[in-house]
Amino acid sequence: MTAGALPANTAAQPATAAPAEARTVAPTETLAEARTPSPATAADQLTLRVLSALLREDVLGLRTRGAVEDRPDGPWLTVAELRLALPVAPEGFQCEYAARLPLLELDGRRLTGPDTVVAALAELAEAEDRPGWSAFAEECRQTLATMELHERARAGVHDRLTDLYGADPSDWTGLAAALGHDTLAAYLDHPVYPTARGRSGLSEAQLRSYAPEFHPAFELRWLAVPTGSLTVHGEQPLPSWWPTPAWLGLGDQCPGEDWATLPVHPLTVGAPLDEALAAAGLTGRAVLADRPYLTVVPTLSMRTVAVADDPACHLKLPLATATLGRLNRRTIKPGTLLDGAAGQRLIEAVLEREPRFAGRILHADEQTWAHAGHELLAVLLRRYPAGLERATTVPLAALLAPAPDGRLVIDHLADRHHGGDVLACYDALLELLLDWQATLFGYGIALESHQQNTSLVLDRDGLRLLYKDDDGPRVHTARMASTLGELAPAVEDFDDARIFGEDDGALVDLFATITGHLCTGALAFGLADHGRAELPDTLALLRKRTAEAVERLGPVGEPLRAALLDAERLPVKAMVTAGTLLSKQRSGAADINKHYTSGPNYLRDSVRDPARSADGTAQGSTARAEAGTVRTDGTAR
Repeated sequence: MTAGALPANTAAQPATAAPAEARTVAPTETLAEARTPSPATAADQLTLRVLSALLREDVLGLRTRGAVEDRPDGPWLTVAELRLALPVAPEGFQCEYAARLPLLELDGRRLTGPDTVVAALAELAEAEDRPGWSAFAEECRQTLATMELHERARAGVHDRLTDLYGADPSDWTGLAAALGHDTLAAYLDHPVYPTARGRSGLSEAQLRSYAPEFHPAFELRWLAVPTGSLTVHGEQPLPSWWPTPAWLGLGDQCPGEDWATLPVHPLTVGAPLDEALAAAGLTGRAVLADRPYLTVVPTLSMRTVAVADDPACHLKLPLATATLGRLNRRTIKPGTLLDGAAGQRLIEAVLEREPRFAGRILHADEQTWAHAGHELLAVLLRRYPAGLERATTVPLAALLAPAPDGRLVIDHLADRHHGGDVLACYDALLELLLDWQATLFGYGIALESHQQNTSLVLDRDGLRLLYKDDDGPRVHTARMASTLGELAPAVEDFDDARIFGEDDGALVDLFATITGHLCTGALAFGLADHGRAELPDTLALLRKRTAEAVERLGPVGEPLRAALLDAERLPVKAMVTAGTLLSKQRSGAADINKHYTSGPNYLRDSVRDPARSADGTAQGSTARAEAGTVRTDGTAR
């Protein structure tokens, strides 16, 4: 990857890549000094996040066409061709700069509020991209409404969680209480996508009834389907609570053994379900039971629900909504069920070869699923491993969430398991997580195991990691085959041909953006933002544990070392570009969740404190004066 340039194959805006010959110039402040605190209002918070994301993804060429100039109140990014200016501050996590104030200056006018700002930028976009901007504006409106709803509801929800599970989240043991951590995590923003709290097309009443941040319980609807119309996978018997048509009051309409039942999320009932049945040729053949049955509680993903009386069983159900972008629908493509089951078997094959991880790396069972040939007519029955009744199970996404007492979840975990040392808690996570993910890389595997799909399991035996939902890995075909031998699954076991490749490029990108940014880097910067540790300390620890994990691999780890520890820039997800603003034809994204731009490498020794040079002498303003104007991609122009 060329230093200072966007990745050549997946640039967010192809016409605006930075010149390869430009030299790096650091911002004047250190990263620890410059991180901007969140403003008070939800509208201002969202405006900041939106502007920062658009800058990071180089939308409209903001990053590569812009220059940063000093004004009396601080640095401003200016794009002369667009007559645009944006107040910025050095950031360092996935982009050199982030928005400093929730405003945009256009033609000398200062614009505020997400609606106004997005509308103004949309006018600068190509005409064929305007539908994507309109969709993004709607996402912003939905997200702002949801954020304001969260502000009103949070205190009451926290009171309910305390009544249900106790005052201390580190004592929320068992898989039923683990759902409380999902609820806490649902109040946090995504580390990359600015409007992640919005869900397209859902009303406030629907959110209160079905979204994880309100910790509701509700009953599912059920569909009786002729067995000949179903594709079914899995050898384990269904749980005793799985209903027959007779249970649902459909014995007369669906007699005999030629019928099976599929759970349906209540939000899918109505027009979405009717259209799915028609598309699958099941109109007049499948029967929707009138009576709801089986109480469930939503998990952080919302479309996955836990069975209230059997919380070790989760049901992943398709929803006719979208999150993390208009193209990122929450349905279930039948092929992903095949990929998830094969992905689990692939991980189990590695664990069989790596006994040192036995009992420390856990995985949910995802072998039981069914579908009727349509992405709204599907279900995955996820079973969690035994032995978690006395453990605290926390998704990484919840670690920085405020607990009911106002402290962070990680504060409580550190108190109980690490003598109050939050940095020691973070280190314990890094040591196991990076060792495991690097080991997988040695087998030619990278997982899309982001902060929602990776959980800490803490009990008297120490720390373990629990994984789920491995339907989107990337695999180096030859290395997987050579390292796993007869244990290697066949390529034909998977549905998505994009999973397999002949080099390490896709694996490195996935490792950097998922294991790096979302699972470990976001925590390093987040702990510093919350004052739990100094940023140079968290980044030094992250680099140390990454280097140790890579070193254990030997020569096969050199691509990781070069890309993560030595490169000037890291791949960064361009989620707004690929998920909402541009069509796949315009973005060139083969996979909207694996479409990249690039950002600064915060793991390099030289950028731990960007205001100092390698020999320890002060840089910053001197370098800026010598270089003239500083580009926002870290290069001088």
